[in-house]
Amino acid sequence: MKKIVSLIALAFAVAFTGCSTAAPKIEGGVAVDKMISTYRIGAYVDVETAKAKLTAAGFEVVGTYKPAENGTTILYTNAAMKADANKPMRGFAAVGRMLVDDERKQVHIANPIYFGKAYLQDEYNHATASATYTALEKAFGPLTNSEDQWEFAKLADYHFMIGMPYYKDMGVVGTGTTADLLAKAKAAKAITLELSGDRYLAFVELDKRTSGFVKKVGTDKAEVLPWPVLIENGEAKALKAEYHIAISYPLLDLGGFANIMTVPAATLKNLEKTFK
Repeated sequence: MKKIVSLIALAFAVAFTGCSTAAPKIEGGVAVDKMISTYRIGAYVDVETAKAKLTAAGFEVVGTYKPAENGTTILYTNAAMKADANKPMRGFAAVGRMLVDDERKQVHIANPIYFGKAYLQDEYNHATASATYTALEKAFGPLTNSEDQWEFAKLADYHFMIGMPYYKDMGVVGTGTTADLLAKAKAAKAITLELSGDRYLAFVELDKRTSGFVKKVGTDKAEVLPWPVLIENGEAKALKAEYHIAISYPLLDLGGFANIMTVPAATLKNLEKTFK
């Protein structure tokens, strides 16, 4: 009986993790490391210095936001990032995130290769992601890998576990014309970015109670806020919390999610109120 249980457990584990190989993934003719860090960490600089470094490296600063008492999210983009993301359901890849962490005295940068592959999937452009990565390394380096990581080949199909949403399973939090939805985002003082005449990104502030989840799961990754919403084709679409938090905190386990079990519903409710 114990042997049967062990075999079932093994099969269950394989179903979740899949079979892995030692060979690197080939992307656009270039070998990519099998495991990709979620974040890259650099020496501390203040917010104004970080913004100046981004601008000097050819990036556009989209906006800043205070997700936690001792940290500031900086949102940035450039022409190549916007061009790659200016496609249906791909807009979230247009903006990179970094956290100027005053508490830990570091700059914590979302890895453009990791999130680019997750968001763009089969339309991922490794040349763009690598160029973004190199520019960030030059501006803020030397950079070190975070402990958080995931297998590159599995990022495009990432989900936390069976029954949890994939990237494509977005929540529609508002409908209407692009102009009306954009106006509602701006009325809520969201940070916005135009990708094309009918496609925009909005970064929305959640209410204080809902956004407090970062204190439970880790303010070191607080650049997960503000919440991204894609406006296109008459809809405002948000990444579901079970996806957005999980892929941003890949070391978070089921027990960690249990501590924030009310956040997914509360997030959608917050966003629906914004775009009502």
